[in-house]
Amino acid sequence: MPNRSNPEVLRNDPALEYHEREPAGKIEVVATKPCATQVDLSLAYTPGVALPCLEIAKNPDAAALYTGRANLVAVISNGSAVLGLGDIGPLASKPVMEGKAVLFKRFAGIDVFDLELDCEDPDKLVEIVKALEPTFGGINLEDIKAPECFYIEKRLREEMQIPVFHDDQHGTAIITCAAFINALELAGKEAKDAKVVVSGAGAAAVACGNLLVSFGVQEHNLVYCDSRGVIFKGRENLSAEKEALAVETKARSLADAMVGSDVFLGVSVKDLVSPQMVQSMNSNPIIFALANPDPEISYPDAKAAREDAIVATGRSDFPNQVNNVLGFPYIFRGALDSGASVVTEEMKMAAARALAALAREDVPDSVRSAYGGKEIRFGSDYLIPKPFDHRVLLWVAPAVAQAANKSGVAHRPITDMAAYRKKLSVFLGKRREVMAHVGTKARLDPKKIVFPEGYKRRTLRACYELAQEGICHPVVLGDKQRIETVARGAGITLDKIEIIDPYGSEYYESFVNKYIELRHRKGITPRAARKHMSERVRFGMMMVRQNLAGGLVCGLSMNYPETIRPALQIIGAQSNVVAGMYLILKKDRMFFFADTTVNIEPDAQTLASIAILTAKEVEKFNVQPRVAMVSFSSFGSANHSLVSKVQEAAGIVRRLEPDLIIDGEMQIDPAVNPHLAAEEYPFSKIQGDANILIFPSLEAANVAYKLMANVGDSEAVGPILLGMEQPVNVLSRGASAEDVYNMAAYTVLQAQSK
Repeated sequence: MPNRSNPEVLRNDPALEYHEREPAGKIEVVATKPCATQVDLSLAYTPGVALPCLEIAKNPDAAALYTGRANLVAVISNGSAVLGLGDIGPLASKPVMEGKAVLFKRFAGIDVFDLELDCEDPDKLVEIVKALEPTFGGINLEDIKAPECFYIEKRLREEMQIPVFHDDQHGTAIITCAAFINALELAGKEAKDAKVVVSGAGAAAVACGNLLVSFGVQEHNLVYCDSRGVIFKGRENLSAEKEALAVETKARSLADAMVGSDVFLGVSVKDLVSPQMVQSMNSNPIIFALANPDPEISYPDAKAAREDAIVATGRSDFPNQVNNVLGFPYIFRGALDSGASVVTEEMKMAAARALAALAREDVPDSVRSAYGGKEIRFGSDYLIPKPFDHRVLLWVAPAVAQAANKSGVAHRPITDMAAYRKKLSVFLGKRREVMAHVGTKARLDPKKIVFPEGYKRRTLRACYELAQEGICHPVVLGDKQRIETVARGAGITLDKIEIIDPYGSEYYESFVNKYIELRHRKGITPRAARKHMSERVRFGMMMVRQNLAGGLVCGLSMNYPETIRPALQIIGAQSNVVAGMYLILKKDRMFFFADTTVNIEPDAQTLASIAILTAKEVEKFNVQPRVAMVSFSSFGSANHSLVSKVQEAAGIVRRLEPDLIIDGEMQIDPAVNPHLAAEEYPFSKIQGDANILIFPSLEAANVAYKLMANVGDSEAVGPILLGMEQPVNVLSRGASAEDVYNMAAYTVLQAQSK
């Protein structure tokens, strides 16, 4: 811990430096519409703003159409119970509330205003929040002490027509119940029979208990304990809130209550539970010790006391972190999108069930990478999804929205959940949005795709997901026993994955003969042919050539030329030119860069062919190609042979494809900047709206796409190989399982068009 009394140490604290870095704090307001011209200004403010105002005055529901209200949540606190800091007041709570805003935006794309209210009177706070209803689509109450928080939330839920959600109560309860569902299954127990001991009687503890009852726990089996021991019928000096929690029991202490119990749920303070208490519990005890930052009993101590214990904590450095970020962003996402007037019990239960179900699914490689590459699979150390699992949004928000529909509280019911999930992918980044569209097309007519690198876990993991989701029919090449060993180690089932060992395959001899026929005048002898057809890459290429597969994806362990060369030798090009293309995805625009991987110094004819190949490929994305032939010159501003080459290439394309929108040579500026293009080059067919950029050399294209991907706030998808007779795509070395998945889905699209 830093020495808070030392100003120098304090100044260098990384947490303070993080918050202090310019601009101070963690959030800002960003305009969503352009305001660069007089026309923009007239639309954004006067006189244009009058029309949406009048429409909303006529129909209040139109506010969701013309304003950001339906995507705006207020995070509200009076600072009376902040994290583990206690009553530090509203101003000191602001960094926490800003942090909450960041999580809303990062995980669900929801905008937030954090409001720290200097108000201790519950009734006054209710009146203030009620008056804010026209501004917000939802209210997230945060860090308000008990018992006032119960009263405040209850009144606001009754008196407001937008969702009001106290996350300290219900967020914790939802994540806890998701873990509880899966822990019960692993322990072989039923909720109706489970004896549950709860340490704590505050907001979170009571909400957890109530939701556990909704999931089948019997009220007489639910024993609460506070600092004075068990809350039992007849105990003196109980508040009305605690009186409602009291049960008939002979237990008087936490230790008494835990004897013969099945579940311990701690939402209290550290070090309350001893190993002896854990040992007194029933078989396969479920221990959720959620006090933060130090739990009622540590994970290692609980596991040491009972090997059969299923343990969760609030800490990120041990398995099964009960983290509210798995709940509130997605619950509000589903509630806002369906126009829910309240978060119902059914919506909370739907969120918990969705989280529990997702934890049983195979975990994507992208999630493993975020957690150090460790194996993650359903079991006692993985009860609930990880916070950085992007799929949580796609599972929880639709479940909440659907429950809002069934509960009758949705003002804008969502009827097409498949379309809604596709819409949600926007919040996961442009790359996932685009690839979700590709995957949807691929599922319409899945093809057999060959993966020569069958020994790679990333390949097998991608193939498993591709097969499960109906994107393609994967074929992996290699020794079956070795592949099965790798799959078992990764927890991957191979039921829907075909395995072919090239040397022992029924196709081997015919492939050898075909290869000799293709290459006998290229120095290939029968002995060399047999050797080459034993190689997985060449064997896979021959499968594609012989129409035994629709395409091939590889490159995880090979250099690019090692794969391109056999592809050209066996499959061949449609014409004389093959090129590489990358999708560059920004938040609001999509670009296609070529040639990024194949032709080092293309001449004018090759450049023209690359432009035409790329334009035809872009049509697969339902995008009208708009091609800029880029250079360091714009429309003859420089006299150089490199400029002449690009000018000549643009002329060739115009002659061959007169209907294609193309211009150049031109610098990047007028190709992508509409204002500059309109002012300086009004005659150009490209008015800053190019979506295809054809670079004069591989060097320029390669540097450009890598620069955009690394420092240009963009995502890159590729490389996509263009111009082959049949689909082959070569990934970069070290590509992730997600990259393999995406490229396979795109290869299916290419195979469909063939």
